[in-house]
Amino acid sequence: MGRSLGAARLASLLLALCLLSACGISIDADQVRVCRSTLPALNPGAVITVERVREGPAPRSLRVDYVAQHPDRPALERYAICQFAAEGLAANKADLVGLGTEEGPMSGASLYLLKRYYLDTPEGAAGDPGSRADADVADIPLSVAYWLQQILVSLPRTAIYALLAVSFALVFGLSGRINLAFGELAAIGSAATVAGTSILLGYGVSSPVLGLAAGLAAALFAGAIHNAVGGYFTIGRITAESPQPSLIATVGMSLFLMEYLRLVQSPVTVWLPPIWSEAWPLARAGEFIVNLTPITVITAGIGVLAASSLLWLVQATGFGRAWRASADDARAAALMGVNGPRLLLQTLGVAGAMAGLSGMLIVAQYGGLGFAGGFQYGLKALIAAIIGGIGSIPGAMLGGFAVGLFETLWSAYLPIEMRDMALYVALVVFLIFRPGGLLGFKDPTPRPV
Repeated sequence: MGRSLGAARLASLLLALCLLSACGISIDADQVRVCRSTLPALNPGAVITVERVREGPAPRSLRVDYVAQHPDRPALERYAICQFAAEGLAANKADLVGLGTEEGPMSGASLYLLKRYYLDTPEGAAGDPGSRADADVADIPLSVAYWLQQILVSLPRTAIYALLAVSFALVFGLSGRINLAFGELAAIGSAATVAGTSILLGYGVSSPVLGLAAGLAAALFAGAIHNAVGGYFTIGRITAESPQPSLIATVGMSLFLMEYLRLVQSPVTVWLPPIWSEAWPLARAGEFIVNLTPITVITAGIGVLAASSLLWLVQATGFGRAWRASADDARAAALMGVNGPRLLLQTLGVAGAMAGLSGMLIVAQYGGLGFAGGFQYGLKALIAAIIGGIGSIPGAMLGGFAVGLFETLWSAYLPIEMRDMALYVALVVFLIFRPGGLLGFKDPTPRPV
């Protein structure tokens, strides 16, 4: 009962965060870009300065107020009202179906010619004048602005690595076994997110909040059930003293899930349209604007909330007490009434749910994940878990943060083609000088892997 209440509380908190984060986000960045791109065609030869973008008078419409400066006449204050076919998660949400100005609506034939011979060309895409860059934000040095932008960009990646690293820590801390299929479980969560959202779209519901909630529920369930079943056979049923047979079995599980996704999802990756991608200016250094998108806040917030809820689950619930007792001494815990096989299944389910949630965050932030795309995520999350301290949940979170930040800063300042090599070298250094990780076992040599 307590575990069910905890799971319900976690789901409610995640949904509440989505709703709160989405409040007031009603302007779609893709639609804004399309509407702005029409302005040079409406004002040939003029320099366009976008003053304001707001909701239009009709549903699924935007109004762009702008100034058109011609070289031989005074500046004109004008506006354009763009009407779109859909909104939210619909694939055709950026399809322009109506355009009006202060002179009246554009005819259907003119709109067709505008779309066919301007908006759908590279020149039309490059003609977007953008929004005004004179945001009322603090001026900071360029080096600080660039560094801050990189930190903000790393937030979703950090959350994804942290959740996957926690999955490794949960299973290893209890059983002393490593499950190498968590990257593929993230891909399962991504596919489930797309499927859950697509079901809502099939019923005509294109709300991003509802789509994200449906994807969240589908990802948690898919990750939990796949890992519980797969882990039961690859970890629970293989009772050899050496962890190597179980490790090899999880490699087989990883390959099975990858091929399973290829057959069920097809090799073609299904992408969801971007949502809540409008840039919020935070600071500036001359023309360089430090931006943050709403979806970045949401994905990072969900990751922090899920990690905090997991810490609460381990520290303050019956499941957590049983997990800690069994991780410390499985035989003594069994003598005290802890059902080891049932606890392992519960742990596998929770770990799989965290991996599925990371897949949902990948879809929300980046749009999709291919059937083989989870391998790199899983490998780097394993590195994060080892660096943080394999078997330590707080250490896994810290390791995920460290790996995500390392990748982002290396890509920003050093040759990106050497990034992964540097990360693997860092792993070797940790295994030599700190084999227990940052917050892991204090013994010179940790549990055998």
